[in-house]
Amino acid sequence: MTLEENMAVVHRLAEAINEKDLTALDDIMAPDFVDLDQKLRGVESFKKYESMFLQGFPDMHLTIKDIIAKGDRVWIRSEITATHKGEFRGIPPTGNKVTFKNFMIWRIINGKIAERESQVWDFIDFYKQLGIIKYTETGKKLFPEK
Repeated sequence: MTLEENMAVVHRLAEAINEKDLTALDDIMAPDFVDLDQKLRGVESFKKYESMFLQGFPDMHLTIKDIIAKGDRVWIRSEITATHKGEFRGIPPTGNKVTFKNFMIWRIINGKIAERESQVWDFIDFYKQLGIIKYTETGKKLFPEK
């Protein structure tokens, strides 16, 4: 596979998530897909994980801001926007809009996503945007609002 073809696979994944078409993941991901951070194994476990987010954030949209490929790896920097309209991890809907950035490394084998090696995003800021975490007075001084 060329680097461009590997990047196209990751773009197709983003499109499937944005279109809420989790059945498309069967064609995009290897059956033995592994997510090393979330400890997911198999396409069905990844679908379940994504479904959890889509239930809580049905308007979730992932935008790839940067994409780089080398060998069988594809790195992306992305931004996700969503509105908390459904229950998420036991948290009732707040109606709050969230925006967060993340970084992910995907491994592509034979045209399919075989592995996600890293997913980095700021959970503290995410939960703060939901209104679940509130800064103390010291925290407000250290991390002033933008």
